[in-house]
Amino acid sequence: MAAKQESGADNQLWIQSWRDRRIDFHQSVVNPLMKQFWPSLKLAPGSRVFVPLCGKSLDMIWLAQQGHNVIGVELSAIAVKAFFRENGLRPVKRKVGQFTLWRHGRLSILCGDYFALSKAEIGAFDMVYDRAALTALSETDRRLYVAQLTRLVPENIRVMLLTIEDAAEDATLSQAVGVDTEITSLFSAGFDIDLAFVDSAFEIDPDSPDQAMRRAEYKVYQLTAKTTPG
Repeated sequence: MAAKQESGADNQLWIQSWRDRRIDFHQSVVNPLMKQFWPSLKLAPGSRVFVPLCGKSLDMIWLAQQGHNVIGVELSAIAVKAFFRENGLRPVKRKVGQFTLWRHGRLSILCGDYFALSKAEIGAFDMVYDRAALTALSETDRRLYVAQLTRLVPENIRVMLLTIEDAAEDATLSQAVGVDTEITSLFSAGFDIDLAFVDSAFEIDPDSPDQAMRRAEYKVYQLTAKTTPG
């Protein structure tokens, strides 16, 4: 059963961001941490990788180049169209339930609302790649996002989760190395959590009017969906 639609306000803000080209969150290069840690997963060529809230991420191009079949989900048709156009790809389109499937070779994107996605529409997959999807959501919708992901993933499926977390002002480096409390709160019920990597960097806080510096923690988590009792 698909998740109940409960994120209309956030959906409209997301669509408007793409219309207004307010897409500072889009990365113009393949994520280096993904490239560094993906080989350690030893995922077989031909495996199907699910990328929720994918935008027009170039990471999907890289995954396809590794021999994987990639299936993204994205709300904005502007983002989906831009992804294929900017990469010189000519997709074919067809309806899949309440979604529009755009496909070219190993690359597919379901255009529609992630929160309304069903198992029948996404189909089978072998791995989930999540690069900072949580940062695009409000605190309430983060819980809905994880609840929906838990419904969609089969048992023992792995998730590579990349996050950017703000370190507390008075936190030492050793204190920042642990699993973030929000990650634990969101994922621990449905997933085993392994923190594989942490990199600390000082950078300008984009929300600060006086360009104050903040310490950001770039983390790589490897999650595994828990087996359902019984």
